[in-house]
Amino acid sequence: MTGEIRNRKLVCLTGFMGSGKSTTARLLASQLGWAHTDLDKRITEATGASIPEIFARSGESEFRRIESEQLARIVAESVETQKARIVSLGGGTIAQPQNLKVLRENGAMLIWLHCPIEELLHRCAQITDRPLFRDEASFRRLYEERLPTYELADYRVESHLEPPRVVEQILALGIFPRVTV
Repeated sequence: MTGEIRNRKLVCLTGFMGSGKSTTARLLASQLGWAHTDLDKRITEATGASIPEIFARSGESEFRRIESEQLARIVAESVETQKARIVSLGGGTIAQPQNLKVLRENGAMLIWLHCPIEELLHRCAQITDRPLFRDEASFRRLYEERLPTYELADYRVESHLEPPRVVEQILALGIFPRVTV
């Protein structure tokens, strides 16, 4: 099994808003010498609009349609090029069954960046561009709704630490080819 895991070239970081997916993915990809793709950034580049703008203009269902479309493109690029890639997913990406299916069918490995909800609340309270963060009660409800899908990930690491420590935990899983210095 270890050989099969080490040959996977598509690793996706999932987790709730504020869990550190983008930062951790960037650092991990840099350390491994892999490509990094941020799904939210890809969405904003493709649409020419920020995520809050997409939500405001077109609603969550249109955002999810665009998200699925862009995820399928990222996966197709990864399969076609066979280039090793770390993808930072959006907080709700794998809560959409079609997205989880695309990832599973294409051999993506999912790593859940788990962070206690109190820490997530603290991190997100200062951020004003989160369209699904309206108040603490809805934040907690959304977290509880998404929790079962995060638990489907192949691995779970704690992300309440500094990003370099989170990357160390991921590397300690032993799922990547050895990096020689």
